[in-house]
Amino acid sequence: MPRFSVIVPAYKVQAYLHECLESVLSQSYADLELIAVDDCSPDACGAIIDEFAARDARVRPLHLTENQGLGPARNAGMAQATGDYLIFLDSDDTLTPDALRAIADRLKETGDPEVLVYDYARTFWTGETIRNQAAPQLTEKGPAPFRLADRPGLLRLLMVAWNKAYRRDFVEEEGFTFPSGYYEDTPWTYPVLMSAESIATLDRVCVHYRQRRQGSILGTVSPRHFDIFEQYDRVFAYVDQNPELDRWRPLLFRRMVDHFVVVFARPDRLPRRSRADFLRMARTRYRRHRAPGVPVALRCRLHHTLVRLGLHRTYRALRLTTALIRRTAKVTNRLLKGVRSTALRLHYRIQRCLPVRADRAVFAAHGVRGHGCNPGALEQAFRTHAPRIRTAWIADDGQQGPVPTGTRRLRPETAAYWTALARSKYLVHNAAFDRRLVKRRGQVLVQTRQGSPLKHMGLDLRERPAAAADVDFDDLLDDVDKWDYVLSGNRHSTLTWERVYPGRYTTLEYGSPRNDVFQQATSADVTRIRESLGIPHGSVVILYAPTHRDYRRTQRTTLDLHRVLRRLGPRFVILARAHHRQGGPLAPTAGQVVDVTDHPSVESLCLASDALVTDYSSLMFDYANLDRPIVLHAEDREAYEAARGTYFDLRSFPPGAVARSEDELIDIFATGHWRGSRSAELRSAFRERFCPHDDGRAAERVVRHVVLGERGVPSVVPLDKRHPVPSPAASLPQSPLATVPQPTGALTVTESL
Repeated sequence: MPRFSVIVPAYKVQAYLHECLESVLSQSYADLELIAVDDCSPDACGAIIDEFAARDARVRPLHLTENQGLGPARNAGMAQATGDYLIFLDSDDTLTPDALRAIADRLKETGDPEVLVYDYARTFWTGETIRNQAAPQLTEKGPAPFRLADRPGLLRLLMVAWNKAYRRDFVEEEGFTFPSGYYEDTPWTYPVLMSAESIATLDRVCVHYRQRRQGSILGTVSPRHFDIFEQYDRVFAYVDQNPELDRWRPLLFRRMVDHFVVVFARPDRLPRRSRADFLRMARTRYRRHRAPGVPVALRCRLHHTLVRLGLHRTYRALRLTTALIRRTAKVTNRLLKGVRSTALRLHYRIQRCLPVRADRAVFAAHGVRGHGCNPGALEQAFRTHAPRIRTAWIADDGQQGPVPTGTRRLRPETAAYWTALARSKYLVHNAAFDRRLVKRRGQVLVQTRQGSPLKHMGLDLRERPAAAADVDFDDLLDDVDKWDYVLSGNRHSTLTWERVYPGRYTTLEYGSPRNDVFQQATSADVTRIRESLGIPHGSVVILYAPTHRDYRRTQRTTLDLHRVLRRLGPRFVILARAHHRQGGPLAPTAGQVVDVTDHPSVESLCLASDALVTDYSSLMFDYANLDRPIVLHAEDREAYEAARGTYFDLRSFPPGAVARSEDELIDIFATGHWRGSRSAELRSAFRERFCPHDDGRAAERVVRHVVLGERGVPSVVPLDKRHPVPSPAASLPQSPLATVPQPTGALTVTESL
C-alpha cells in the first residue's frame, strides 16, 4: 500500500500534462501511486497518460468512456486509490521539488492527521511566481494537530482540493465526494475542514498553481458559473444534516456572499446578458442562507447590500463611477508626478551651479538591505579616519535596514537626494549611480564593485545574452567614464576590471573593505551573532548561499536542505541565504534550517558559520579570509558556464572540497572531509591567490589615499601573520558525525569538478 495516491484528472491539457505528471514521478519521495484520469479528452491526454504508464509502474491510467467533468473524474480516481493519503493535483499544475517528502515528514511529525493543509504559489505565463498571500495562516507554531475551531483562519485560504492531503480512511468513512459542475471544490473543502477531528499545516509551497494566459475554466465566460449557487446549497445542506456544525453558518454565509461578489465582478466569467439574473439568484441565496453573527468589514458592506437587494443597475452605476474616479485619480497622479519630476530636475540644475562641498560624501550599495557591502565599510572608515566629512546613505524603499547613527539617510527622487548628488565631493557606489548623474569638476567617484569576479562581467556579457538581459552597454560605458577610482582585492580582479570596464580611472588594489570585519571580529562577536540567530550552543553551522542562475526563469535550490540535515544529524544547522534576485527564501525556517535571506549583514552570517556551502557565488572569495572550510556544490557547472561564463576553471583551483551531487555533499560532511587536510591545502592556495590584501585595513588605506591624500598607506599584513577569529566548530572533535549513518551506495568525493 503506497503512502500517497496522487489523483490527476486530465481534459484538454495536452500542453501541460507532461510537466504535471513528471513533477509527481520525479519526487524524491517515491512511495506513491499516480492515478491519471483521462476524462474522455479529445486531444492527446489519453495517449500521454499511457506513455507514462508504460515507463513507470506507479502510474495507473484510467480512461473514462464519456466526459464527466472535474468532480466526477476525481471521484473515479478516488475509487481506484489504495494509498494512505489522497492528494489531488490539477493537470496544468505541478508539485514543487521534494514536496511529497516534506508532506510525508510533516504527517509523521503531527501523528497522521486527517487533513494536512499546505501552501501554493501562483506561476504566471510570464514566468513570475507569487506565493499565496494568506500563507501566515499555515504557521506551524502552536498545537498540532488541531480542529478548525482552533484555527478558523484556515477558511481564509483558497477553498480548493489541491492544497491539502486527506487521510483516505477519513474520506471514505465520511462519504465525501465531489459534485458535478463548476466550483466543485466548494462543497468538498468546507465539509472536510469542518468535520475533521485532526488538522495540521505545512508552511511550505508544495504546488505551483499555473495561471494560464487563456483557457482556464474559471477564466472562461460561461453560464456554467451559475453552478456556484447549487454548490453553496450543498454546503448549507451538509450543515443542516450535521447540527453540531451550525456554529459555522455565519462565517460560511459571509464567505458565500464574498464569493458571489467575486464571480459577479469579474468581467471574464458571466455572459453580459445574464448578469442581472445572477444577481437576482444571489439575492435569493442571501435570503435563504442568511445567518447574522459575523461582522462584515466596512469595505465589504456595500457589496453585501447590493447582493441582499439585488441592485444590478445600481451596482453597475457604482462600478462605472468608481472606474471614472480611479481613472481621474490616475491621470491627476501622473500630472502631479510630471510636475514634481520637472521641479526636481530644475532643482538639480540649480544645485549644480553651487560649489561642491569638500566635507560631504554620499554612499550607496546595490543588493544589500540598508547599510552594507564595500560602500558600508568605507562609510564607516570615513567617519573614523576623516570625521570632518559628513556622510549620507542612499536607501530606497527596498533597503530598509539600519543605518548608523550620525549617517543621514537619503531617499531617491527627493530634493535632498539631488542636492547630495550635486554638491557632495565624494560619491561611493558598488554598482552604478543614477544614470542622470552629471559628474562635476571636483567630484570624486569611487567604484567599489562587489567582490572578486568569477562569472563574466561588464563588456564580456555581450557574448552572454542570457546573463546580459537588459544591460545597455552604452550606458555602462558612460557610467565607467565617471569613475575616478576602482577598488580591487587582488591581481585577478584588477586585470579583469580594467579589461571589462575600460576607462581612465585609477585602480586601488588595497583589498575589499567589506572583509575588514573578518580580521577585526572577536570570539565575543561571534557568540553574540549566533545567539541573535538562535543557534544552539555546540552546533555546527553551515552557511548555504547559492548564486543566481541566469539560464533559469524561476530560481530554486537544487538541494533538499531538510534531507541533508536528516542525514547529518541534530548537531548541524543550516543558515539558508537566497541571492537578492531570488525573490523569496530558499527554504522556510523550520527545525535546523534558518532562513537568513533578509538578514542585513552577510558578513555577520559568515562570522556565525563554521563552513560555507556555495556554488559559483563570489562570496567564496570573501569567506576565504576567515580561513574556514568552503565546500562547493556544483551539479550544474556545464549549464552555468554555458549561460554565464567563468574567468577560471574551478575544477583546477577550488577553495575546498567539491560535490557534484547532494549525496556527495552529505558524504563530504559526514566523513569530515569538509575540514580535512586536503581541504585545508586547497583553501590555503586559494587564499594566497585571492586574499593578499584583506588584512583588516583595506578601508583605511582607501580613505588615506583618496580623502587624506597620503602617498604612503599602511603596509599589508602577510597572510601567515593574520589571525581571523576561529569558528566555534574548530574546537569540536574531528569526527562529529560518528553516530550518524553514512550515505548508502558507492559515492566518490572529489576535489575537482
